[in-house]
Amino acid sequence: MHSKINIAIDGHSSCGKGTLARELAHELGYTFIDSGSMYRAVALYFLENEIISQNKNQVAQALSQIQLEFVKNEHSGRFEIYLNNKSVEKRIREMDVAAVVSDVAALSVVRKTLVQMQQKLGAQKGVVMDGRDIGTVVFPQAELKIFMTADAEIRAERRYKELVATGSDITLNAVLSNLKSRDEIDSNRADSPLTLTADYRLLNNSHISQKEQLQIALQWVKEIQNPDQIA
Repeated sequence: MHSKINIAIDGHSSCGKGTLARELAHELGYTFIDSGSMYRAVALYFLENEIISQNKNQVAQALSQIQLEFVKNEHSGRFEIYLNNKSVEKRIREMDVAAVVSDVAALSVVRKTLVQMQQKLGAQKGVVMDGRDIGTVVFPQAELKIFMTADAEIRAERRYKELVATGSDITLNAVLSNLKSRDEIDSNRADSPLTLTADYRLLNNSHISQKEQLQIALQWVKEIQNPDQIA
């Protein structure tokens, strides 16, 4: 039996990090933690309670009142995020949340609070977590670090189709603009920016299928767990 490892998946917006992380966790029998949904849930709380990000007292008070947990959906078998005992899995994917999540995630106090939560979740190993700074900040010692990306236009088209399928009234140009803005903020924020370092394995999925990217990632896991068998 192989020793469990932690897997960090970072990368750009809408490149399928959550899909790969979820599938890897399922294949390996690991726990999947969607860190992005945690930041989205905080952003949703800020929106609904009219929290001003620049007001440090408001932000601190809000964070003290936020409870996040992942609960398994009995029908789908997937873990959904709950904000203060209410499922917000669908709500946090809407465009008003997407428009503010990067700004909220850029707040040092928000990142510090959520990183502490995430590190506790990964203390026992056997965790697959995706986000922007998992391999650099949350799990710097993760045995496998994957950096995912894809062409911006391809990512925007994928996200646009997802939103239209759920009934959202949005244009492709608006999705692309939001995606590029989030990339800019995520890569240039002062606290824990999205960074591709030498210890990541780069996975560009612009022109490969979900099945193909899963097989690539599983092969990387195999190489790490069986280094003596690699020629």
